[in-house]
Amino acid sequence: MPYPISVEFFPAKTPEGADKLRAVRQQLYALGPQFCSVTYGAGGSTQEGTFAAVRDILAEGQSAASHFSCIGATRDSVRAELAQLQTMGVQRLVALRGDLPSGYGVGGEFQYASDLVAFIRAETGSSFHIEVAAYPEVHPQARSPEADLQAFATKVRAGADSAITQYFFNADAYFRFVDDAQRLGLQVPIVPGIMPILGATQLMRFSDACGAEIPRWLRLRLQGFGDDTASIRAFGLDVITTLCEQLRRGGAPALHFYTMNQSAATLEICRRLGLRD
Repeated sequence: MPYPISVEFFPAKTPEGADKLRAVRQQLYALGPQFCSVTYGAGGSTQEGTFAAVRDILAEGQSAASHFSCIGATRDSVRAELAQLQTMGVQRLVALRGDLPSGYGVGGEFQYASDLVAFIRAETGSSFHIEVAAYPEVHPQARSPEADLQAFATKVRAGADSAITQYFFNADAYFRFVDDAQRLGLQVPIVPGIMPILGATQLMRFSDACGAEIPRWLRLRLQGFGDDTASIRAFGLDVITTLCEQLRRGGAPALHFYTMNQSAATLEICRRLGLRD
């Protein structure tokens, strides 16, 4: 049985982007991904794009997982979308609270991802394999690490089958999180999310916004390359391949790649790991 991987895309916004994404997907299908997930916009802004990309992936003969966000949703709207996904043949969901749009109060019929997971289970039984998010370095809005861990436990107990983590660059954070989850009796697979390093400025901005820690040594090395994109990417391949090797050796059940709608880095990392020819 080959070591499982999965890949994530975001919906293309233009016809040119859609054509490029189609080519990227075909290249990454060579890895035999367990599934391909498609992200969701804040407040459901790209639901149409998400579902369209999911339809394309299914038509290309691959398993597709739709991100499913509940901010601003009602029980009726979620019920309708679940029926639509079932009709499409989707069997896996990534259930998320979603980002709170600027100025958005608490309100709404679903306040937490655990509410959404429980509702999906009550409505559809075991029709969907439900993935939830996990945060080895603590969700940026969590009151404390312990509160964040308990929030994760609530999602699992509500019916989640497995979890995908926020990306990270410190393997110890992942292993500690898995140990803490198991200490609470949570036995679901927790799959590390992997972010290939494609550029320095975007990565730092993105990481600061979502609470992913870039270790000081890594930040300084990236900054030291200046605008030398080729050196940043070559260095990034070494760093992320080493991280993936540590995770596999330590027992991570699979790897989930945040591809950023590009194929080269993920393909090369998997080649170095011996996961493709």
